[in-house]
Amino acid sequence: MNKSDSKSLSSFKDIQKSHKKHLYDKTEKMIENKPPGSNQGEESFSFSVRYVNLIIVPTDNFRDRTENELLQTGVKHEEYIKESQDEVEHISPSKMFRRCQQSRLVPQMVMVSGVPGVGKTTLMQKFVYDWTRGDLYQRFSFVFFFKFRELNKLDNVSLENMILHQYPHLAPQLGTILMDPEKLLFIFDGLDESLHAMDFSSNHLCSHPKLLKPCGQIVVSLVRKSLLNGCSVLMTSRPTRLASINCSVFQRTVEIIGFFPEERQMYFENFFSNPELAEKAFSYVKQNETLYTFCYIPSYCWIICSVLSRSFQTTSSDQPMSLLPKTVTQLFAIFIANILSNHSLHKSDESEAQRFLRSIGWMAEHGVMNHLIIFDYRDLESFHVDNKSKFLSSFLMESDDPVTYSFLHLTVQEFFSALVHYAEFSEKLQKSLKDAKSFTDGRCEIFLRFLCGLSDNSTRSILTSYLDGQAAQASTDVITWIKDLIPEKQGLIEIADSKRCLLNTFFYLFETRNKPLVRESLKSHRSFDLSHIRISALDCTVLAFILETCTNIERLDLTSCYLDNEGLKRLAPALRNLQNLSLDNNKLPESSCIQLASGIKNSRSLKNS
Repeated sequence: MNKSDSKSLSSFKDIQKSHKKHLYDKTEKMIENKPPGSNQGEESFSFSVRYVNLIIVPTDNFRDRTENELLQTGVKHEEYIKESQDEVEHISPSKMFRRCQQSRLVPQMVMVSGVPGVGKTTLMQKFVYDWTRGDLYQRFSFVFFFKFRELNKLDNVSLENMILHQYPHLAPQLGTILMDPEKLLFIFDGLDESLHAMDFSSNHLCSHPKLLKPCGQIVVSLVRKSLLNGCSVLMTSRPTRLASINCSVFQRTVEIIGFFPEERQMYFENFFSNPELAEKAFSYVKQNETLYTFCYIPSYCWIICSVLSRSFQTTSSDQPMSLLPKTVTQLFAIFIANILSNHSLHKSDESEAQRFLRSIGWMAEHGVMNHLIIFDYRDLESFHVDNKSKFLSSFLMESDDPVTYSFLHLTVQEFFSALVHYAEFSEKLQKSLKDAKSFTDGRCEIFLRFLCGLSDNSTRSILTSYLDGQAAQASTDVITWIKDLIPEKQGLIEIADSKRCLLNTFFYLFETRNKPLVRESLKSHRSFDLSHIRISALDCTVLAFILETCTNIERLDLTSCYLDNEGLKRLAPALRNLQNLSLDNNKLPESSCIQLASGIKNSRSLKNS
């Protein structure tokens, strides 16, 4: 090796070392907002302190979904928990680019799917962090980490310019770096946030790193191997975006399922510095089946822990400072109220907070109705959102150059979209209710549950200071709407979609916590047929609430509902008034049904096979 080659190699290693240091500095800390009630801002934690491993499984199910993706994944998550740990195939980060047994290939293109808040971005950050420390995939000499929301500002661009825009320190050696594509990994986070057109079936591809092309075409060309053939690509997206693209170009597709029970408990232990408080909080959540079900999502765990950390604080008289949530609506109401009260020290602050809730609420509702999760300054102007407001950073995340905004979590956006109808009552409520039920993709399901949950006066009282004087009228309109949803003779319904709609209506009633409303709405019904639709354990919690409230219901058909022991356990206490219960074709152990039979008053029929 001559001196020139030796110097060139030394320079290459120096820039590689510099690149690793640059990525290490950007990824070594987990950043998250401080809990409500503390001085708002950000806190950083090392991965060793806060990170909890996520459960990742193979998947190829990206067909159009008719249910809310968060709720559908929750049901799927329960199914995974039912299986033994040996039966669930885990795909750890270290296995992403290892040989795939099914395809018998070493994948180069990998897609990671996951619902909002399940940890896609955190997983990618951990992936890069582990690479910089030498713990993961050292066969890659260089890793390039991009977020689609940051690529949105680029129009026509070459691959070289796209890299240098984010990594200018690579300029002296970029040509040399790109000559060895097998040693390069490109990570693209958040396909669902991209504003670029990307057709993974297109034949309009780029073939050279210096050619100027639309940014989306550059990304597609990397995945299709017409650009830097031999490089590897790791990409993340929400499932809803993947339903509309050709995923066959990816040799491995996996889905982040989130936390299993052990990981949930670990998260609580990591969040609370006091072990007794961690145990107290986790015990409370485990007893509340609705809250516990959503703990598979890390961001939900953060919100729940944030609320409970405030709720478990005590005054000198050892009285709780705030409510403990019993429903998901109450959880988010307390979460928002804690943040607002932390900022609202004077009466004028409350007025400002109410104005802010209205403007951000209408923007949130527009986003929910139109599948928008990224907003720019034009959206803020259109909905009169003050970007100088002290409340802004508590609820919206801001990205730079160009500035875009998104809510802390999609569910926070969905909550604001419901809350605004109580913060500023108008005729638009009727239109929103009508529009929400017209969407068949489930986009408004959580929005509707929140809208119904806020109809409860005790839940709404948590935010009384910030609501419209006509909030009670909004509640009345929502309650009337719920009543109109329930068919006169449900027993005649045989269409699965209609049965699922009925079950969703039960969820609306559950969130209202309004037992007189439940009894009045269902007083003419003696039976319900929910056969041949998938009933989850959470569905059983809601169904049990309905049955315990309405003692007039005598018959329930749960034939072929994929019912399991956990669901049956939640239902059991509410079955005593039934005269006829069908559990046909649920593969339940005979012992479970015999035990149930003795608890059903005047049991005339109990079927199981």
